[in-house]
This record gives sequence, structure tokens and C-alpha cells, in this order.
Amino acid sequence: MSIKSLQESISQHSPEQQKEGIVARTIEQQTAKLPSDLFLWAAIGSIGASFILEVTGHVEKSRFVGQWVAPFLLFGLYNKIVKVSGSDRVSQ
Repeated sequence: MSIKSLQESISQHSPEQQKEGIVARTIEQQTAKLPSDLFLWAAIGSIGASFILEVTGHVEKSRFVGQWVAPFLLFGLYNKIVKVSGSDRVSQ
């Protein structure tokens, strides 16, 4: 693939030409209403809950709750991206 054809391909798929679906737009609008630090506190809380479960001998439950940390942080990252450059920025 040549550079020229790659540039043409990229220009055809610019954000101004692409529209989000109704479901994605609705999810982004609702997600943007949540404060970003909510997800950070949820991750910290799951670390604490996992620690308490580990110390009290509930090892399997501790491992289960401990695995919530990464999804909470990823949801927080998604939330921040939506607020900074979500579909609402393109449609305005």
C-alpha cells in the first residue's frame, strides 16, 4: 500500500464523516455525567475489600473482588476519554 493511498484512506475515515450510533451516543452521554474519580475510589475500595477478605481467610472471595480493580480503572479511563473527545465533540 502506498503512502498516498493510505492518506486517502485516512481522510475518508475522518471523525467529521463518521457518526456514532444511537446506543453509543446514549452510553457516552450517561457515562459523561459520572465524576471521573468515582471509578478511582471504586478501584481503591475493591483493593481494600480484597485485603480485608484475604486477612479474614476468605481467599477465593478476595481474589474475586481483587479482580475488579482493573475494570474499574478501565471504566474511569473510558469516562475520561468520553468527556475529552467523545462523540459529542464531533457532532457539535
